[in-house]
Amino acid sequence: MNVGLFVPCFIEQYYPEVAIATLDLLEKHGCKVTIPDGQTCCGQPLANAGFESSTVDVAGRFADLFETFEYVVAPSASCALHVRDHYRHFSDISNSLEKKLRTVGSKTYEVCEFLYNVVGVRSIDVTLQRRIGIHPGCHGLRGMRLGVSSELMQDGTDIVRSLLETVHGIDLVELARADECCGFGGTFSISEEAVSVRMGRDRLADHVSAGAEIITSTDMSCLMHMQGLARRSGSTVRFCHVTQILSGAVT
Repeated sequence: MNVGLFVPCFIEQYYPEVAIATLDLLEKHGCKVTIPDGQTCCGQPLANAGFESSTVDVAGRFADLFETFEYVVAPSASCALHVRDHYRHFSDISNSLEKKLRTVGSKTYEVCEFLYNVVGVRSIDVTLQRRIGIHPGCHGLRGMRLGVSSELMQDGTDIVRSLLETVHGIDLVELARADECCGFGGTFSISEEAVSVRMGRDRLADHVSAGAEIITSTDMSCLMHMQGLARRSGSTVRFCHVTQILSGAVT
């Protein structure tokens, strides 16, 4: 499978080890992976802040870089969702650009979703004897449907948990509020700082109370938010992206 790996800007700047783990994971499962030079932000922060028109050129740049790949994979559910769903809704753009954005969006996946639904991975041959708390970010859970959110009261496949459950020795802790938002929300954490901090502390406390040694997620943005709160409170809980666990990079 010919995969173009999209590395979100905050991962490139702050967590490059996540990009390395994602590359290793995809290659271990038979993918031919290319990381195109000249990548920029997918435009999600601008769009979420209401500046849609300023995002069009960024989206066009993304499409130009990734249109030749069979699949586009990102270690970020929020970025993947933006490309897949939001690129389809730009107004006042040319027909050719609209077609290009829809095409690249239709083949863009979050990495766990890609491994499970496209590659067909059902087991991960790595070992990690740790107690792990899973934080299902809102974009992955309620946007990309990587699992079934609790408010729907339905059965379904939790892709991230299904993959993690096959890691040898892992102990996935049970949370009191399994899919509650961490409060990050991008610019929400700036415009509504007090609410964001309170939500993050509540989310962190749930994991700690359950005995989690490591908190993982499909989105480093959520983990970054909670990691900062944990550091300030003196908590020793660790944080890592799900690809770091699935690739065997975490001990």
